[in-house]
Order: sequence, then C-alpha cells, then structure tokens
Amino acid sequence: MTTETPRWFTSSYSSNGGQCVEVATNLHATHGHIPVRDSKNPTGPVLDLPTPAFTSFVTGVKSGGFDLV
Repeated sequence: MTTETPRWFTSSYSSNGGQCVEVATNLHATHGHIPVRDSKNPTGPVLDLPTPAFTSFVTGVKSGGFDLV
C-alpha cells in the first residue's frame, strides 16, 4: 500500500473567479489515474480518470473540440 497523496493544483489559466477544477498529476505514474476535484469543494468527491482518458480530454480542449459555437 502506498502513502502517496495527491498534490493538487489548478491551471495557471484559471483566473476566472473560482470556477475551476484541481488535478493531481503526481499519481499518474504510480497509480495510472489523474484525480480531479472541484476547487470550491476540496473535501468533496474526487473523480479518478484513467491517465489516457485525461490526456484525451486535455487534447480535445486544446484543439477546440468542446468549444460552443
């Protein structure tokens, strides 16, 4: 069993008044997932995304795949 804990951070682009998420990428190598949580509720639920799914999501965001027209 590991005692490694998530090191949470928000994106440097997240200066939008607290409407953002936090991620802990330090666990992907040892656990194979990226925890994601609501920055306004740090003691609330955590969504554990498999690393490939998180990577695909970020790629989609960067390419504009989720932009509203």
